[in-house]
Amino acid sequence: MKPKLIIGIVAIVGFTSLLMYNFGNSISTYVNFEQASGMEGAHVVGTWDDSQQYGFSMESKQFSFYMKDQEGNTRRVVYPKSKPNNFEQAEKLVVIGEMEDGVFYANEMLMKCPSKYNNADAAEFEKANTSKSS
Repeated sequence: MKPKLIIGIVAIVGFTSLLMYNFGNSISTYVNFEQASGMEGAHVVGTWDDSQQYGFSMESKQFSFYMKDQEGNTRRVVYPKSKPNNFEQAEKLVVIGEMEDGVFYANEMLMKCPSKYNNADAAEFEKANTSKSS
């Protein structure tokens, strides 16, 4: 075999391996707080536990609240930004970050809010569509 061919094959295999490794790291699944321990970039889905204290600390510049995951585990979540506008209306929360000493430090927070179209009447929807098309 020619040396250029061997180098090319090795480069292609190396590049493909690196691509698959990066693709595998970008795929994430939802975990609960117990599984999030020791993970970086863990995605935990749950609901806000409004029976416990929450708020923004001016001293630490962090918003903290308690969240209950889908398994029923409740943990304190610390978010380094201000409280999102629709936080109280969110049906579910997804926090992305890592668990440290029983506290989840979120880098990002996504909210699933109830849509104004959930209870929409089908007749109203058709009426709106026909008025747009004419």
